[in-house]
Amino acid sequence: MIYLKTNSDLEIIRANGIILGQTHAEVAKMIKPGVTTKELDKVAYEFIKDNNSTPSFLNYNKFPASLCISVNDVVVHGIPNNYQLRDGDIVTIDGGVFKNGFHADSAYTYAIGNVNEETLLLLKTTKESLYQGIEQAVVGKRIGDIGFAIQTFSEKLGFTIVRELVGHGVGKSLHEKPEVANYGRRGDGAKLKENMVIAIEPMVNQGKKAIHQENDGWTIRTQDRKPSAHFEHTIAIKKDKADILTTFKFIEEVIAKSEYIVNI
Repeated sequence: MIYLKTNSDLEIIRANGIILGQTHAEVAKMIKPGVTTKELDKVAYEFIKDNNSTPSFLNYNKFPASLCISVNDVVVHGIPNNYQLRDGDIVTIDGGVFKNGFHADSAYTYAIGNVNEETLLLLKTTKESLYQGIEQAVVGKRIGDIGFAIQTFSEKLGFTIVRELVGHGVGKSLHEKPEVANYGRRGDGAKLKENMVIAIEPMVNQGKKAIHQENDGWTIRTQDRKPSAHFEHTIAIKKDKADILTTFKFIEEVIAKSEYIVNI
C-alpha cells in the first residue's frame, strides 16, 4: 500500500525536516579530526530531544543509536563508536526525526581535510545525482525514471550504484512503500502520484558495486574497501517540480565556515 499524504501532513514532515536539518548542522559543527562518531551521535540525540522530537533510528529494529555514521568504505548503517575521525576521511551522517506522527529522513556525506580529488568527485557526483533523481519526481513519471537518472549520471563519471540498498516511502512509518532504487529503466515501476512522499538516497561507490554486511548485523561496507558516498532528501511528488521537505541549508551554512570540512 502506498499512502498519499494530505497537505497538512506535508507541513508536519517539512517541520520535522527543518529540525533534522538543524540536527545535521549541530553535528557538522563538531566534525573534525579527533572527534569520535559516538560524540557526534550524542549531539544529535540531545538536539532532537531538546526539540521535543524522537530520533527515528534509535531502537528501530534494535538499532542502538540516533544516527547511522558511516566512514570511508562504510556505505550505510555504521554504528557510532569510539572511532576518531581523521584528516582525509569521508563520513556520512544519516538521521531521522519523528514528531507529530510523521518521520523525516536525510543524509549527507562530509569530506574532512585533505581528501583526494577522486573521492571529492565521488561526493560531488553522488550529491548531484540526488538532484538528478529529484528532477524526475513529478506526477506521471515512474519510480524507474528516478533510478535511471541517478544511475546514468553516476555511471557516466565512472562510479557504481549499490543495488541491494534503496530509497523508500516515508510517513507515519520510517520505511513505507514504494522502494526507490537508484538504478532502473525509464517508464518502469510505480507511477508517481501527487503527495506521495519518498526518500531518494543515492549510495554510490568509487570502486565496484559489491557490498557486504559486517558481523554486527548493521554495518555495510564496500567489498573492495573503496569509499562510498550517500546523500538523501525526503521529498513530496508534485505536478511540475518535487517539493523537497528536508533541507541542507543549515549544513551548508556550517560547512562554509568550517576549517575542517571541504565545501563540495
